[in-house]
Amino acid sequence: MARINPGFTKALKRFGAFDVNACYNCGNCTAVCSLSDENNSFPRKMVRLSVLGLEGELKNSLEPWLCYYCGECSTTCPRQAEPGELMMSLRRWLTAQYDWTGLSGLFYRSLTAVITAFILLATGVLWFASAQNFNPDRLLHTGHYFEMLAIAGVFVFILLPNIIRMWMLTVYSRHEKIPVKKYFKTFGELFVHMFTQKRTLGCDKSKTRWTEHLILVFSYLSLLFTTVFLDWFGTNSKSIIALGYIESAAIFIVTILFIVARMKKSTEVSKHSHPSDWMFVVWLSLLGATAFVVRLFIDLDMLENNIWIYIVHLIILVQWALIIVPFGKWTHFLYRSFAMWFLKVAE
Repeated sequence: MARINPGFTKALKRFGAFDVNACYNCGNCTAVCSLSDENNSFPRKMVRLSVLGLEGELKNSLEPWLCYYCGECSTTCPRQAEPGELMMSLRRWLTAQYDWTGLSGLFYRSLTAVITAFILLATGVLWFASAQNFNPDRLLHTGHYFEMLAIAGVFVFILLPNIIRMWMLTVYSRHEKIPVKKYFKTFGELFVHMFTQKRTLGCDKSKTRWTEHLILVFSYLSLLFTTVFLDWFGTNSKSIIALGYIESAAIFIVTILFIVARMKKSTEVSKHSHPSDWMFVVWLSLLGATAFVVRLFIDLDMLENNIWIYIVHLIILVQWALIIVPFGKWTHFLYRSFAMWFLKVAE
């Protein structure tokens, strides 16, 4: 028997949802959604499950991850129930359900908790830099190894267990035993959606948003590879240095476009911004900008006398790697890609 939580919509509001109870089930959102078909009342089904407080059904569903928030459902809603924003809020809520640490839910619900965590991490970096007498070589060396350890540690101890929890909720608990070979046969879906987010093409008529996201994904992942495995800050290779400049500049430019859109509220997608939305684009923009400046100062032989710029970069990097990546909006990129794979597996 399905269990109903009468207070679910109130709890969901803390993740950003608007007045979901305003929905009177007219079906306009389903009529305009390109993801809806005769077998899938999308996104109306998610709206009804939310209104009824059927948390179990929502936890077991992959549907919130299928939405790329084109905004048409919210634009055509006669009751301003904001179904598009509901889908975004459900993704935040699901992220909290997958996270075994409980920190995702805390950070989504409490801006104070996020700011406190950021301050503590910044203080820790400043203390460490002081303990190293602000020595540029030591700090660069430590920063390089921190990136490698952070990537491995966050993935192994936080993201991987969360993905397993997601799989158990959405695939294992809902379907009969699926042959292992099917997971391998459909594994390509994971990488296709991770790198291209091709499903966005069905929602983005102008292709502008898809193009921006594509540039951002490739720039971010390639800069990660360039800094961690090619040691961008330590290399003398002109080709690697030039590549890093291009990648960091691309990240900065695209994220600035996102920030401007959110400030102007020019589209339905950018009208309502949760603090996690702002933190994602602002911190990623700062990450790209400070990485660019640090490398520039290295090339101009100015870093030793301006080590503060690397300390600022390191603070942003640590906050990004330990807060935003495992517990913030960055996880949506990961969970959405796995959702597409799990959907293919369960077909």
